[in-house]
Amino acid sequence: MISLFLRTMQLGFKSLLLHKLRSALAMIGILIGVTAVIWLVALGEGVSEQAQRQIQELGARNVIVKSVKPATTGGGEGSMVAIYGLTTSDFDRVMTIDMVQRAVPMREVTKEARHADSLLEVALIGCTPAYEEINHLAMQQGRFLEGRDNLEKANVCVLAAGAATELFPLENPIGQRVQIDLDFYTVVGVTRERSASASIGSSLIGREYNKDIYIPFETFRARLGDEIITATSGQRSGELVEISQITVTVDRIEDVEEVAAIIGIQLERFHKDADYSIVVPKELLRQAKMLRSLFNALLVLIAGISLIVGGIGIMNIMLATVTERTREIGVRRALGAKRSDIITQFLAETIVLTGLGGMLGVAAGFLCGPSVKYTLMTIQFVRPDMWRSLPPTIRDLEPIIATWSVLAAFLISVCVGVIFGIYPARRAALMDPIEALRHE
Repeated sequence: MISLFLRTMQLGFKSLLLHKLRSALAMIGILIGVTAVIWLVALGEGVSEQAQRQIQELGARNVIVKSVKPATTGGGEGSMVAIYGLTTSDFDRVMTIDMVQRAVPMREVTKEARHADSLLEVALIGCTPAYEEINHLAMQQGRFLEGRDNLEKANVCVLAAGAATELFPLENPIGQRVQIDLDFYTVVGVTRERSASASIGSSLIGREYNKDIYIPFETFRARLGDEIITATSGQRSGELVEISQITVTVDRIEDVEEVAAIIGIQLERFHKDADYSIVVPKELLRQAKMLRSLFNALLVLIAGISLIVGGIGIMNIMLATVTERTREIGVRRALGAKRSDIITQFLAETIVLTGLGGMLGVAAGFLCGPSVKYTLMTIQFVRPDMWRSLPPTIRDLEPIIATWSVLAAFLISVCVGVIFGIYPARRAALMDPIEALRHE
């Protein structure tokens, strides 16, 4: 049985060699289809992996509670101060939840930082030492904030890489002083450059870390207070926010959604307005995985169209082959060949055609990674202006070839050969032997 199968495949291969160019053109259609499936899925997986990595950087066991300014805020009649958001009492209540491992408060405001003649608009962050670990910050030099800085309400700060470069272009910032409003802060550390986090839906906005300045949380409250006043065009307005964000870390990932629900119930009791939002990165991660599945299905559908087009080309070629070999079919039938033998012969040829095209397509599919890497390197060195304009998602793209896409693409190519080869094979098998022998 095996020897008969191999003999049939061998005959099919020899028949295709009689028309090399025609067979090669048919295989190219299948090759392009298989390559398209593998490449598109690999690119989709690469982009999806980046998105999931950014979500995981938030911490799969974290619950992020943020202050959100509601549509209507105020502190009373005639007051220009908007009072909203999370409070220290909210923070204390969160800490009483049994499943909470830790909670990290953070206060943020936009300020101008000055050193000598350098002036820079920065995000001034009041935080605790745990902020470094939660946001995956790494030190370039010096140290991050410590517990004693918070206890002593020390006037110290840590500069992000971009802020350090702008404020201290020609000197070492460690030990130098930075002025913010009327206060001076001694620089004790500089963080390494960190890529910005992308925005995720409407729940979590993107964040640029390289223009931050970090000071102790208690120092922020002592020097700037909870009420931030802004004077514009002779008018004074302000906001009173005690805490901008609380990042809660849960003991087990299974408890994340339960803790988020408990926090939501607590906040509802003490907040009349919807002046907060609760973001669960685990939920975002689940949504990202679901979107990846839908994205891959769409890409496979698009690439599958090219496989169908290739299959139609193969059907055309096999119909032409049947017409050309009408006399041969008649001779075989006259010598005792059954209709099933004729069908097997032509199906073998289409399977060989699509099988070879599929294997070449798989080989070309594995070139996706090197091709993308080489293309990006070429753009970086030949067109640096274009390179700088590309989003980080494209510049850092690393295609991931999914095993299932390779197997699926190859099997689909063979199935396309069988499906589109059945009609020409049946047409050959149903020929009248006598009429076929008369064919010229």
